[in-house]
Amino acid sequence: MKGRVMRSTGSWYDVLMEDGVKLRCRIRGKIRLEGIKETNPVAVGDYVDVEPESNEGIITSILPRTNYIVRQSVKKTGHAHVIAANIDQAMVVATMVMPRTSAGFIDRFLVAAESFRIPQVIVFNKKDLLDNESQRHQNNLIQIYKPLGVTCIVTSALENLQPEIEKLLHGKTTLIAGHSGVGKSTLINKLSPAINQKVSEVSDFTKKGTHTTTFAEMFRLDETTFIIDTPGIKEFGLIDMTPEELSDYFPEMRDLRLTCKFGSRCLHINEPKCAIKEAVARETIARSRYESYLSILTGEDTRK
Repeated sequence: MKGRVMRSTGSWYDVLMEDGVKLRCRIRGKIRLEGIKETNPVAVGDYVDVEPESNEGIITSILPRTNYIVRQSVKKTGHAHVIAANIDQAMVVATMVMPRTSAGFIDRFLVAAESFRIPQVIVFNKKDLLDNESQRHQNNLIQIYKPLGVTCIVTSALENLQPEIEKLLHGKTTLIAGHSGVGKSTLINKLSPAINQKVSEVSDFTKKGTHTTTFAEMFRLDETTFIIDTPGIKEFGLIDMTPEELSDYFPEMRDLRLTCKFGSRCLHINEPKCAIKEAVARETIARSRYESYLSILTGEDTRK
């Protein structure tokens, strides 16, 4: 029997079978994926073969993935944690205040999705809390990301109707991520009365949210529409990217990099006649994006 993983708790998996029945499953211990050192061999969104066993099941194999999004494991050095598999688009919920989402975090998320050519969406939430300065900052970010093909939506999760978001989600499997406290769970709860994700307030002292989503979980909004809620991600460590290929995942750099003097070998740091550096100087590439690139490349925060 075949099914799709809807929820993972680390040792047990809720699998939606082809007949619509949800089955609680364990994994056969010897399953491993080739080409990736992962902390979780089975991820939410995976299509799997299941061997029924009384009222439960055993996952015997993972069907080939069309794509997946990974981040560096926070527990095991050199290992990846697969956030979700077989997704049509990746959505990051960002806020300019309470808490403030950094451009560096957004860029890391976009790079992870772009590495698999997964379309990206940024939902700028909590528009009702913005002062003039925060509004200008948000507008600047939108002006950077929209020309790159990133869909940008401005909203407040407190509003009852989310027609623009609902239309964007329809007929697709969408991964939804973001820092704790950005209103991700509130937004998801608005999409379906059957979803009741736990929400919490942002601390007035730390200006940060608390983790309310413990495990990744996929919800079905209708027969063809699925959303994947992920635990609040503090950092988004990238993995399995060589320094030379990193700029490929910045669309505004991808077409320019081969015109550098050193071509595909240019790292765009201090090489002479670098087309990327020249574009940053001309402001045709946003400095914030270049700083994100350097931060990912060097592993250091280059922002002042």
